[in-house]
Parts: sequence; C-alpha cells; structure tokens
Amino acid sequence: MNTAQALIKSLEDHGIKYLFGVPGEENLDVLEALKGSSIEFTLTRHEQAAAFIAATIGRLTGVPAVALSTLGPGATNLMTGVAYAQLGAMPLILLTGQKPIRHSKQGEFQLLDVVDMMTPITKYSKTLVEGSLVPAHVREMVRLATEERPGAVHLELPEDIAGEEINYQPLPSSNVRRPVADKASITRVVELIKSAKKPIIIVGSGANRKRTSKQLTKFVQRYGIPFVPTQMGKGVISEDLPQYAGSAALSSDDFVHDTINQADLVINIGHDMVEKPPFIMTGRREVVHINFDSAEVGSIYYPQTEVVGDIANAIWRISEGLEDADLSQLDTQFHMPARTQLEQTFDKQLKAATTLTPQQLVTTTRKVLPNDGIVALDNGMYKIWFARHFTAREENTLLLDNALATMGAGLPSAMGAKVVYPDRKVIAVCGDGGFMMGSQELETAVRMKLDLVVVILNDACYQMIRWKQERMQMDEWGLEFGNPDFKKLAESFGAHGHTARSIEEYEQMLSEALAAGGVHVIDTAIDYEHSLRDLEERG
Repeated sequence: MNTAQALIKSLEDHGIKYLFGVPGEENLDVLEALKGSSIEFTLTRHEQAAAFIAATIGRLTGVPAVALSTLGPGATNLMTGVAYAQLGAMPLILLTGQKPIRHSKQGEFQLLDVVDMMTPITKYSKTLVEGSLVPAHVREMVRLATEERPGAVHLELPEDIAGEEINYQPLPSSNVRRPVADKASITRVVELIKSAKKPIIIVGSGANRKRTSKQLTKFVQRYGIPFVPTQMGKGVISEDLPQYAGSAALSSDDFVHDTINQADLVINIGHDMVEKPPFIMTGRREVVHINFDSAEVGSIYYPQTEVVGDIANAIWRISEGLEDADLSQLDTQFHMPARTQLEQTFDKQLKAATTLTPQQLVTTTRKVLPNDGIVALDNGMYKIWFARHFTAREENTLLLDNALATMGAGLPSAMGAKVVYPDRKVIAVCGDGGFMMGSQELETAVRMKLDLVVVILNDACYQMIRWKQERMQMDEWGLEFGNPDFKKLAESFGAHGHTARSIEEYEQMLSEALAAGGVHVIDTAIDYEHSLRDLEERG
C-alpha cells in the first residue's frame, strides 16, 4: 500500500472513527484512501469548523477525531480550532498536506512552515519524511492526544511521501493504566476532612472524565459536602442534588462566592489553569488539589496539599478512608442561604420579564430539553446565564468553552455532539455574531441529515463586549451590525427557519423543532437591556 493508505489503516487500528475537513490537491491520496475505509469522512465548508467538530467528538468520547486540511491557507484556517482543542483539553488529530519535499515544482507558492506554526498550540507537530514511519507516528499522536492533559497533535504529510509505496508493518496500540496517588496524600486529605467544619468541593474541567462522575456523585451523596462546578465542570455531579451550591459563572462577587468564602477547607478537583479559580487564596483555610497532574502554581493558586493521580481512584480511596469516621462536626447546610438567595433573585427576575430575556431563555430551554439532551453554546453574554442557571443533570450536557472562549464554535460543537449521540436531543445556542462566523456549516449539517436545533439570539450587537464597555463606563459605540433574515437564510441552506418574538413562541417552536427532526433554525429577539443589572443584583 502507499503511505496515505497506511496512515488511514493505522488510524483505524487505533480506534479513530471520524475525519472532517477540506482536502486539497496535496492530500488527494488521503482522500482516495478514505474511500474504502471504516473512518467516516465528512466534507465541511471551512477547516475551522472541521477542527471544532473533531475536537468536540474527542471531548465527549476521549478518542480523538481528525481534522484535515491542505497546505498554506487550509492549514491557517485550522488554527483557531486547534487552539480551541488545546486550551480546552480536547483530544484532536490534525492532518495537513504539503508540497513534495523531494522535488518542489512551484517554488514558494502557498508555502508556509506549518509544523513550526502549529508547534506552540499543539502537543506534537511533525512532518512525515518516510512512509514506513507512519505506524510509530500515529501511535505517538494518539498517546499524546489522549494522555492527561489531552490536546491537539499535528502531522504534515507531503504529497510525494503520501503516494509512495511502502511495506506496511502495523504497530498495535498499547493499554496504559493511569498512575494512582500515593497513600500519604490520601491519608492527609482524610484527616483534613475529619477536622473541617465547612468543607466545599470545587469541580473543575479536569474532573470531566469517564468514571470520575460516578465516584464524585457517590462521595457527595455519602458525606453531604457541598460542591461548586466551574463552567467546564458543570454536569459532572447532578445539579439537582441538595449539595449543589451554585456554579462559578462570574469571576467574583456572586452568590456562590459568599459560600466559598465561608469554607475552611477547599477540595479542588480537576482544576485547570485555563479556568480562573472562583476563589482567592486568602485566610487560613486549606486548599487541596486533586488532579491527574500536580498543580500549576500562580499568584492566586498555590494549594497546600496535592493528590496527584487518577481522580476517580483518589476519590474512592478518600471515601473509603472516611467510612468509619465521626463527621458530625461537618456543616453540610452552610451553602443553602446563598443558594436560596440566588434562586429567589432569579425567580423575581423571571416574573418581571415581559420579553425574551436571558433568564427566560435558560428556563424555557431547560424545561423543554430532556435530562440527557445537550446544549452547545457559542461564546457571548448568554454563556454566563447558562453557566449560572442551567441545571446540568448529566455530564457533558452543557458544552461551553471557558478556555479559548472563541466565537463560531457553537454550531460545529453541536454537530459533533449529534454525531456521538444521534439519539439525543441537541441544541446549539449562538449569538448572532458567533453564528455568522460559521453559518455556512448549516449546509454541512443538512447534508449530514442531522436532527439539530440552532437558536440564534438576535440583538445585532456584540453584547458581551458592550457589557464590558458599560462596566467601564464608556459610551456604547462600535459594536453594532446588521443581520440577514435568518429564517430565509436557513431555508436557503435546506434547513427549517422560524422566528420567535415572544417567550411563548420560543417554547412552542423549540418543542416542535426537537420533535420534528431535521435541521431547524430559530431566530429569537433576545432582550439584554437589564442583563448587567440583573447579573449584579443581590436580592
């Protein structure tokens, strides 16, 4: 077989199921090899979307998918999606084409040093210079992409190397077990909990892994310790549980911070430095770091105790260590006043709303969507409201990006979720600005025959930046734009278009669209007029 065929075969052998992208002449051998492959290839309308979709599949499954591009401009179009995966700890394989490296025919045309360009934002970036090295490269890429902390890896395949005949010798994948924490660190945490009065658990994005959710849920229910998820930790533990103390949506001065500030022990599980910790390390309380890796220390994060190893195993061992302990001193209700105040304030805002406000949007979306339904958020003002008030009852049912926090990822992320979970209800919630950065992928979604609802929050403005403008007491200026008729735009792509101008219309259209199947776009007139005031209201 040729190198391209060997590459695809090796990816198959390592469990890779999906490849998305826009090929060019430099990777036509790869395209040809995909024809007879078990790997499902989907042509996207932009390389960036291919990376977003593939990264989301990696995020949900732990197994990387592939994003494909040609050289030069195709590779540069991947860059934001690559950064999205790398900062968000999502396994992703990137495959880019390149001119022949032995006999160049076109001088400097479209020529960029793509490997050098990718190096700062990936865990691995190499040029394949010899076809027989394919099995080793693929095994190493899969290892690095999935190993903690997960991320993006890149292989450049020159056109002449792709087409050369080789003697393919497969290299089987290895089965690696994660290391576990040492006994002394487990014992230390057990003793800290025994002596604490008001402990609290912070659930970070690193805890959003297989097996961790089950162990954490058992632990919280068994010992009653309140918990606070970060934005990318939402859903790891069901937020219907009485121990839920609220989500870390704002950086400071929110209801949940009142609870955190009372704690005398903070157990920080799966903390990732890309997400700002929702507390400042002041006072005499102990901070415990439980993660696959040791803490990355910064000016606002320097834990006194670290438990380094498999998180699920660590939680199980801590739980076993507490089995016969007298924990009657624990105050398992100290989070309730702030949680009650948050709920009462939100209910008051809901009752006062006469238009489609962020509060109404979050409440209605949660009401209509089943517990295992998935909301994929783009990036905008509404993300804060979903992080704060959307009740996530299962892991990875609220997909948001609190790492790169890029616009344009909402629709592709929802598409990736639907590929992984074809039987679940999936909604993309996008601001009008973010949606227009990837609107062409509506055609891809229609072509893939996905059942998907896209909700567009239409206010003709970059509202998140306007919020910052207002907080800095600046004039509202430079952030408004015009929008197309989203209903007609959706229909022009072969999707179903709807326009909701009230809370009641939105609920009806969302319910009907989820039931009907196919790709639906709902253009909603969101009202952010009092959003800043409402976020800062404290009862």
